[in-house]
Amino acid sequence: MNGPSLALRQRSLGDPSAEFPLFPPLTRGCPKTSTDEIAYPLDVVYDYAKVDRGLFEQAPGPDLARWSPLLPPLDAPTLGEGGTPLVRLGDVYIKDESRNPTWSHKDRLNRVAVSAAVAAGAPGVVVASSGNHGASAAAYAARAGLRAIVLASADSPPAVQSFVRAYGAKVVSVPGEKRWPLLREVVDRLGYHPVSNQTVTHTGHPFGPEGYKTIAYELFLQLGEVPAAVFTPTGYAELLYGMWKGFCELLLLGVTEKAPRMFSCETAAGGPHAKALATGAPAAVVELGPTDAYGVAGSVGGHRGVVAVRDSGGEAVLVTDEEMRRAQRELARAGLWQELSGTAGLAGHRRLRRDFDGPVVCVATSSGFKDLGVGGERYPVLENPTLDDLRF
Repeated sequence: MNGPSLALRQRSLGDPSAEFPLFPPLTRGCPKTSTDEIAYPLDVVYDYAKVDRGLFEQAPGPDLARWSPLLPPLDAPTLGEGGTPLVRLGDVYIKDESRNPTWSHKDRLNRVAVSAAVAAGAPGVVVASSGNHGASAAAYAARAGLRAIVLASADSPPAVQSFVRAYGAKVVSVPGEKRWPLLREVVDRLGYHPVSNQTVTHTGHPFGPEGYKTIAYELFLQLGEVPAAVFTPTGYAELLYGMWKGFCELLLLGVTEKAPRMFSCETAAGGPHAKALATGAPAAVVELGPTDAYGVAGSVGGHRGVVAVRDSGGEAVLVTDEEMRRAQRELARAGLWQELSGTAGLAGHRRLRRDFDGPVVCVATSSGFKDLGVGGERYPVLENPTLDDLRF
């Protein structure tokens, strides 16, 4: 059932007729369809006629290799990513991606992207990240015996920087506007494999979203059907698009008869995908305001998120920090401690207040220990505690 990769080639999301070999991954967008204003990502094409439908009869579990026919070649070893729990929370289900090896959804992306670095014979990977992505890339690089350079922003949480350094990565804090030029230099001069965006609108690594498809497969197996709607924290929308592609593959392969509506849940301080969808643009760049949800705080959008929301009949939902804090408290009271950014999906569902004809899934992406300020609090010590001090 689980055999070699059936990946065939890359093609442009801007024009599917623009095709390229599977290797090397085109990490700077489609060279044929991109312009100075819009960069189009690459998608991966598979030989779907050879897919064994029995692939979707297995029980969900860790290690993305269980889905190897529908992924690019997995040359990096696993850390046990995937197989995360689906938890019922009142009227919704929470897909808790904080249970991955580095406590975020990014592990699915990096198993695939670091595999590409191994296949390329690169000495290491380079990433511009202030949080989950940097930690995950560093962990998977270490597991594969590669070096990792992480270009972090100066205001990234100290605990997260310590987390990244623990894997042996070279972590350098640089001003935001200098991170991407420096990343390009590391790629061009040192030969490192990039797992971050390098283009004017977001394209990122063409293989990255393929890892996120596996969430769609797992949801189908865990629910016994596809959801009616999926609400997803959205920064660059690789997660959103990857899941949408996974659901489309289930439909294409005849495993299901429908696909869910996809909802991008962005911080109201930015919202580039909301702007692109509202204006009919393929992608957009916006001015970013202040927010504590740094994991989804981006001014640059990409075409992937537009495709997922538009083609699924979904919507873009903007949520405030306070709405995310309410969702964070709701999740914590149910035993799920999530980073503020990771609660945007539930916050988006609560804001929309809409009924759906079928199960609703809110993806929760990352552990609460990665939030700003975590670990810096000081609590009083009770010298002579009594029972009255212990009452709620």
